[in-house]
Amino acid sequence: MSDSLKTSSANGNQHQIGEEIKGVLTFVGVVWAVHILDIFLPLGESLALIPRYLSGIPGIGAMTFLHADFGHLIANTFPLIVLLTLLAGSRANSWQTVASISVLGGLLLWLFGRNGTDNQIVSHVGASLLVFGLVTFFLAAAWFEKRLVPMLIAVVVGFMYGWSTLTGILPLAKGVSWDGHLCGAIAGILVAWLQTGLANRSEAVISRETPL
Repeated sequence: MSDSLKTSSANGNQHQIGEEIKGVLTFVGVVWAVHILDIFLPLGESLALIPRYLSGIPGIGAMTFLHADFGHLIANTFPLIVLLTLLAGSRANSWQTVASISVLGGLLLWLFGRNGTDNQIVSHVGASLLVFGLVTFFLAAAWFEKRLVPMLIAVVVGFMYGWSTLTGILPLAKGVSWDGHLCGAIAGILVAWLQTGLANRSEAVISRETPL
């Protein structure tokens, strides 16, 4: 017989930490596997996000798993593991949050991101949109929820990634998808706001239904 640590919340989400960690490692493993596959197949050419091009729509979901090179992939791997692990310990629905930030951020990038010129198309790949979205998700959730645990997580996240998030959404370096970072950051805030509102409404319903 084995024990597993669980966390639960008033909005009905329940986390089995062991299973969540396996999910984190599996997710990161898939990102690495896709990059290795991309060496042999032109996945990045066909699945990258290209703003306002119909051919770039698949990139809304696929860009998180695609990277320009191993340096790009390695740079995103550690923050992905850290942030997804913190998410696993929160009261949020982990994979719903990941999917929401990725899709919403990708959609914003497809609508408003740079797509270059007729002579040079700009395509966007990488998990940094999700990374920036998770950073702002934690910070915004702490602000909206006013709970101790989210605040502590926000302090850790802010200390580790606050400065890089601030500089990463500015057009300071060539070859960097700063607009992808910005769209991810906006998506993280919006998802935190939506989830907090839903959670508060669920708690209000529960409190009304609980007999005195």
